[in-house]
Amino acid sequence: MIGRTRSVVLTGVAGHVIEVEAHVASGLPSLTIVGLPDAALSEARDRVRAACGSTGLTWPARRVTVNLTPATLPKSGAGTDLALALAVLAAAGDVDASQVASAVHIGELGLDGRVRPVRGILPAVAAAVKSGVTRIVVPEANRAEAALIPGARVTGVRSLAHAARAYGCADVREDPAISQRRPVASAHPDAAMRPGADMADVRGQPEARAALEVAAAGGHHLFMVGPPGAGKTMLATRLPGILPDLSDRDAVDVTSVHSLAGTFDPDGGLMRRPPFEAPHHSASAAAIVGGGSAWARPGAISRAHGGVLFLDEAPEFATRVLQTLRQPLEHGEVVLHRALGASRYPARFQLVLAANPCPCGKYFGSGSECGCAPVARRRYFGRLSGPLLDRIDLQVEVRPVRRGFDEAGESSADVAARVAQARAVATSRLSEWGWSVNAQASGTWLRDHTPASATRDMMQALDQGLLTARGADRTLRVAWTLADLAGEPAPTAALVATAMALRTRVAA
Repeated sequence: MIGRTRSVVLTGVAGHVIEVEAHVASGLPSLTIVGLPDAALSEARDRVRAACGSTGLTWPARRVTVNLTPATLPKSGAGTDLALALAVLAAAGDVDASQVASAVHIGELGLDGRVRPVRGILPAVAAAVKSGVTRIVVPEANRAEAALIPGARVTGVRSLAHAARAYGCADVREDPAISQRRPVASAHPDAAMRPGADMADVRGQPEARAALEVAAAGGHHLFMVGPPGAGKTMLATRLPGILPDLSDRDAVDVTSVHSLAGTFDPDGGLMRRPPFEAPHHSASAAAIVGGGSAWARPGAISRAHGGVLFLDEAPEFATRVLQTLRQPLEHGEVVLHRALGASRYPARFQLVLAANPCPCGKYFGSGSECGCAPVARRRYFGRLSGPLLDRIDLQVEVRPVRRGFDEAGESSADVAARVAQARAVATSRLSEWGWSVNAQASGTWLRDHTPASATRDMMQALDQGLLTARGADRTLRVAWTLADLAGEPAPTAALVATAMALRTRVAA
């Protein structure tokens, strides 16, 4: 006899619906799983047997073969345990085979029969609905998250007994502790998004505040250099507060990544606010871009997709870690190749770097209080390579706040209103080409639509080697953002000059 059902496996954030076939035949008792399973999936044979025994179900004392199709797709993880168990029970005639075959089943089994939650339930359910299967059975702890996908008819089960009983098997038992246990939500609040993180808290720093507003309006990357205590971290953590809410498409993409990373709280619905990631400078390259052995997991740059990646004390990060940012900054995604294949994750984020002017942090103004040797200062900033800095649109000095400049500035709500208005202008202009912010516009479009009279000084700087070709394109992107904030239909020569000044800071 053959029992069939379906499940979902993930490659990065891309879900693939697979068919789980179980064949029960005469022979010595055994369980064989074929179809390129990884170690975790191969070990399912022991978990499923134990779960059936704990539930009171009789495991077939015959030769059982489970096939996962398509056979050419590598399968990983324990999320197919529930589907595997139900396919075997359907083949043995213990549950209604037609009902089992009409649904997608996702969940990991415990030895006592409980169905444990799994990561990545959101992209998995989205893939199932996209393939045309709307009836989906998930762990009870994942039910709220799965229900966020439009069109999905989600059923949550707490145990294998719960699922078997729903498919017509009455002779099952369930540990009372399983039915009494309630899933605990795992909120992942971000300090930068807590109430009270408002731009009004920033005292003085009009130039840095203006640069932050430009960065938010155009989606530009930002590099701030200043002494300790000048407010660099305070400014960076308030950037998400002046960014607009995520679009429906971006909200699903961002939530899918955080679902896979295990940092998503489904009680709040889809993530509508831009995320904020601030890894410590001791983080490895795998922690930043993603890593793993057989399959790569998302790193900080993917968790920051649609939001902000803040690298405080940027020169203290390992040079190799900083260099890994160059490709995602250009393409908006990261492709990680591992033994079983390639994982593709979105990584379109705003990069914010902060650094002291020297190792001791006192090289500002006359620099008389700095005790660092010139070679130490050069070595310190040398960790930020030219190619990386060339991808940073805005580079500003953040100077110490002096007496007389401690008045409160505008609130985040006021700045966010101007940012939203500027973004709306940019979107209406760029939507024809599939872009939403100026930072996404191509160099060809920028050169074709910027008045030649406004770019003379920029072209002269390009001829003199003060700007690279990439730097010239990024200057024009900033100039268009300045024009949107100023209500101008196109950049003027003065706005292009301001954009050049914002990206040509002389390194300390």
